[in-house]
Amino acid sequence: MHKILRKSKFTLVVVALIAGTLAGGTGIATAGEIKVNLSGDQEIPPVQTSASGSGTITVEDDKSVKGKITISDIKATGAHIHEGAAGKTGSDIITLKKTGDNEWSVPPGAKLTDAQYDAFKAGGLYINVHSDANKAGEIRGQLKR
Repeated sequence: MHKILRKSKFTLVVVALIAGTLAGGTGIATAGEIKVNLSGDQEIPPVQTSASGSGTITVEDDKSVKGKITISDIKATGAHIHEGAAGKTGSDIITLKKTGDNEWSVPPGAKLTDAQYDAFKAGGLYINVHSDANKAGEIRGQLKR
């Protein structure tokens, strides 16, 4: 009898470990993965351009940020995540790093402050890409959950 109880406890522990691993691997956490599309008409003021961009940005519950965008038809001089609601401009909070010919990525270790995280949850962050022709930004995409 004692041997059966020990075996049952072991089985329960194994089942609990497997369930925990599966739950963690399926994205049950409330991390916010955002697909973003960048265009000139989202800039403030709107920019007439053939440039575009798209990508995915993830904001984890611990406020860490990761992701990348791919751009086309633009010679970018910089890219940033900014704090600002749709239709408004705001200061840059994370500078993206050029990681390929047409790719810009969030640098490792990037993290939002509490206020920036609240702005993210309310749709108040955006990405924009700058060029020599449009120093304030040529294409933009709002990070909408």
